[in-house]
Amino acid sequence: MTDVHTGLSFTGQAAAAHASLIAVLQPIAYAIVALVVFYTARHLFFTMNRLFGRQRHPYLDITQASWPLVTVIIPAHNEQPVIAHILERMIAVDYPPDRLKILCIDDWSTDATPAILDDFADRHPGRVQVLHRPPDAQPGKAAALVDATAYLMGDIALVFDADYLPGAGLVKQLVAPFFDPEVGGVMGRVVPYNSGSNLLTHLLELERAGGYQVDQQARANLRLIPQFGGTVGGVRASALRAIGGWDPRALAEDTDITYRLVIAGWKIAYQNRSECYEEVVESWAARYRQLRRWSRGHNQVLFRQLLPLLRSSRVTRRERLDGVSLLGIYAMAPVLLIGWLVLYLLWLCGDNGGGLLLMLAVVSYGTFGNAAAFYEIASASRLDGERDKVKGVPLILVGFFVSTFAATAGFLAAIGDTLRPRRIQWHKTPRYRDQARGAPDPATPTRL
Repeated sequence: MTDVHTGLSFTGQAAAAHASLIAVLQPIAYAIVALVVFYTARHLFFTMNRLFGRQRHPYLDITQASWPLVTVIIPAHNEQPVIAHILERMIAVDYPPDRLKILCIDDWSTDATPAILDDFADRHPGRVQVLHRPPDAQPGKAAALVDATAYLMGDIALVFDADYLPGAGLVKQLVAPFFDPEVGGVMGRVVPYNSGSNLLTHLLELERAGGYQVDQQARANLRLIPQFGGTVGGVRASALRAIGGWDPRALAEDTDITYRLVIAGWKIAYQNRSECYEEVVESWAARYRQLRRWSRGHNQVLFRQLLPLLRSSRVTRRERLDGVSLLGIYAMAPVLLIGWLVLYLLWLCGDNGGGLLLMLAVVSYGTFGNAAAFYEIASASRLDGERDKVKGVPLILVGFFVSTFAATAGFLAAIGDTLRPRRIQWHKTPRYRDQARGAPDPATPTRL
């Protein structure tokens, strides 16, 4: 049959539509593959730099100084299983007691957390202070940090999550970079102490190693933007106040403060030797929720800070490129899913997209993850002297699929937050034990 208005047969119309669809999908496919290849090259570049480049540890030798006043902030919401452990460690750190204040924020906990905190404050008057937030206060870690700002002692604020276990020398190591007047934020290295619990915790140990030992250290080497991770790090209080303080709307307050400091001209320092030990999640359901929350918060920062970053005259070109690529890391999850769909449609249409589909699948495995690509993780295992752990690298493929779908869900939620702002709530990470089994306590970690 022929359409009397166009003179085209239905077969011809279908062929024209078919060709038009291919013409639309092909540029999208090539753009997505190019983007994924860019991130692959980025990870490879960081890996090569970490393995063979000049390593920067500019604050490593600062062990004796006139140590400044420091406030350690520990936000806590229903942290009964773990809160006493970090307080015991923090009381024993190697730092002048009269120069260190431990500020615990009880964010309307309903378990024994308030009683534990009050007991420590009673036993250590003048050193431990407890701020009890009322039930009607705005929930969330960022809002808790806003309230803590009024109680800071000195110009340096260190932040620790309640499940973290600091070594004796950690506070000095994190404070040392602040002697550099350009430094507005500092980040240490996070190491899981419950990695032997199951497959998931083993994979998370590998991811943490790649993310910190390789990715963060390489960015420090290259004078890019190491990221303040919200715990095991700190900020300069005067810089924090100059940029307007913590944003209570931010779900990822760490990423938000990193970019606002950088945009204002401050530098973020990374201390690879400054290790602190955490309890990672032990169930895939908790992992999915955690990744979804991180992706949602990270993408909120992408939507809010991308243009200010590009416009800032205080950011170098290399920092700008690194900052944009770092902002886009969680957005890569939906990009990958779209890429797989587009290439599959092209294959169905008879276009020779099979090779591209295979290429996308291969480079995707090596590009997207929570913190680092698989070759960064393998390199970190070698650098840490734990080569046997590299055997678990292929299993990261399991976490890759979970990460992709969780990050995509978080990306969509961030879009919803932009269109219709919602009230931030605590997203509680489950704790698994009252005893921190196997958590080391080195005064001077050896990983470089």
